Amino acid sequence: MKFTCLSKGGGFHFPPCHVLNVCGFRILFDCPLDLSALTIFSPVPTGYRAVVDEKDSDCQPYSTLDSDCVTWKRQKIGKPLDANDLICAVPWYKIVKYLHLWNVSFIDVVLISSPMGMLGLPFLTRIKGFSAKIYATEVTARLGQLMMEDLVSMHMEFRQFYGPEGSTFPRWMEEEELDLRPSALREVVLGKDGAELGGWMPLYSAADVKHCLQKVQTLRYAEEVCYNGKLVIKAFSSGLEIGTCNWSINGPKRDIAFISSSIFVPAHAMSFDYHALQGKDIVLYSDLSSLDTMEGIEDGYSFLTTDSFSTLSWEESAQSLLNTSEHLEEREKLYYLCSCAADSLKASGSVLIPINRLGTFIQLLEQISASLESSSLKVPIYVISSVAEELLAYTNVIPEWLCKERQEKLFSGEPLFAHVELIKDNKLHVFPTVHSPKLLINWQEPCIVFCPHWCLRLGPVVHLLHRWSGDPNSLLVLESGHDAQLALLPFQPMEMKVLQCSFLSGIKLPKILPLLNVLQPKITLLPEDLRQKVRFTNVNPFSVFHYSENKTLIIPSLKDSSELEIATDLAFQFQWRNLKHENMNITRLKGELHVAHGKHWLHSGNKPSKSNSSKSRPLLHWGTPDLETLLSILSKMGINASVEQGVGVEGSKKACIVHVHDPKKALIEIGDTGTVISAVDENLASLIFEAMDSILDGI
Repeated sequence: MKFTCLSKGGGFHFPPCHVLNVCGFRILFDCPLDLSALTIFSPVPTGYRAVVDEKDSDCQPYSTLDSDCVTWKRQKIGKPLDANDLICAVPWYKIVKYLHLWNVSFIDVVLISSPMGMLGLPFLTRIKGFSAKIYATEVTARLGQLMMEDLVSMHMEFRQFYGPEGSTFPRWMEEEELDLRPSALREVVLGKDGAELGGWMPLYSAADVKHCLQKVQTLRYAEEVCYNGKLVIKAFSSGLEIGTCNWSINGPKRDIAFISSSIFVPAHAMSFDYHALQGKDIVLYSDLSSLDTMEGIEDGYSFLTTDSFSTLSWEESAQSLLNTSEHLEEREKLYYLCSCAADSLKASGSVLIPINRLGTFIQLLEQISASLESSSLKVPIYVISSVAEELLAYTNVIPEWLCKERQEKLFSGEPLFAHVELIKDNKLHVFPTVHSPKLLINWQEPCIVFCPHWCLRLGPVVHLLHRWSGDPNSLLVLESGHDAQLALLPFQPMEMKVLQCSFLSGIKLPKILPLLNVLQPKITLLPEDLRQKVRFTNVNPFSVFHYSENKTLIIPSLKDSSELEIATDLAFQFQWRNLKHENMNITRLKGELHVAHGKHWLHSGNKPSKSNSSKSRPLLHWGTPDLETLLSILSKMGINASVEQGVGVEGSKKACIVHVHDPKKALIEIGDTGTVISAVDENLASLIFEAMDSILDGI
């Protein structure tokens, strides 16, 4: 088995991507987009700002590079970044950095763990020769579809502003143009090793999205699907978002659990079903969210070792995983965010929240509306997105994918989420675009607006930031983990207050070892970055391998052979033969081999077997016969023979020839690779064969 990490990703919106080679099949785990790279582009100017930019900025569609322009740009390279350094062109999109180096036609299976891990999938499905089977949960496929359609819709604004894209590489990707870019932007384009330029692609179309979804086979949690008769694949809840999952892969020689970013006790989605992953031979641990939280931690941070948990029982380890402290911390963050929003509203400022996490968005919507109700503030809440109406409607018809608390609301006759009542009471207003006529009629300030996109380059957020960036009473809520300075560059000077929040995105560091203690695998694969943070002693019950980006890790096989189930009627036909030179019994079988659901079966088939009627004759022999023993046995059969020793190059043995003189002529040629019996008389040939059979091992 081989495992290759193509990308460690970058937080919630850019999950890791891996390739697993097992049982001769290549499996790709997730195919995300690095949308944080869009910050190198300038957003489309809006309103009066477009007029100002056209007069005072050099940020215009590309023209010829004359010498004066080159000299001017070289002078700017060493200066701090400003809005004029951003690329003014239709954006291209960055896929996983090493994926473009692989021949995707060799990929057999794609497993999608989350909607975020699906955003780059149309780039693969539109490639000629790509024929992999794609699996995702029903909700992940639907949410991924809405996210891709929204991305295509927002991208259209760039095409309308700059015109249709050319068929060649854009000007900003040329080497001489990149050399003139500030180092910070150049690193985003090329990567630290300069190998990421090939990962940039023009965005897919709505037709590409539709074509992609036709290739996706959707699953429910714990639903079993068998690929090519060998791999049994199941999806189990990861708790990160509604519909996100971890994967179980059962094969003939090993059972594998793939763990993506997971949350044990989420407030909206179904809980992390780690019980379904117990007892697997191999755990592929791909939750790298704890690496983001470790940034900036001092060297004095207390490391985790297996000694810390060696005394814990299975029950104690499982109980520690369900600690609700994380849930309470997330609630406190929401309370604090709501209090900051209320302060801005009281000062007649507006609140802009471009957070695209579905679960966080729903909880914020509920908490903010409750906060407004209790504080007697009467301000409208707007949700502006091309897919907002479909998204909110969809969340209310999937109760079986939600946590138990939400499901209980359904049984008590309450709506699953608060947005149903908010829309009914005209407290929440949903519009497809910022220019919707109904929105312009309904618009009031101050207000609260939820809209895409968190990268601050696409969608309604650009228009609203241009409107409120100079208002010191207004509030912008951003998710931490991204370069806020670069993201806000086009909107400087920025007087608007900015609140950066971090939300739980996976398994925290202290819970990794208790989880492995509960799962009890034989082999665990962890990212290299966790080697110094999670230390294993010699007494831990499983082997640990650490993986790095773009390096293939070879995992030893746990079983030397596959198991074979034999039909009862065939088992009664066994005729055991004791090998002469090995302490082993062996028999020959004839039947039909079937491979399905990762198991091998041997059935008798339609043709009746004749093995019971008479002793079966060996069809294959191996070894070299002892010449003295052979001559002795032939002599007892009344066959007179003599040996002629053949000689090879430089005196080495080449072949032995046994001449049979009586009762009739025959020849036995004994070589390194086989023995040949040549006789005119068939009965004599049969006797010689019996003599050889008595000496050699055969079946």
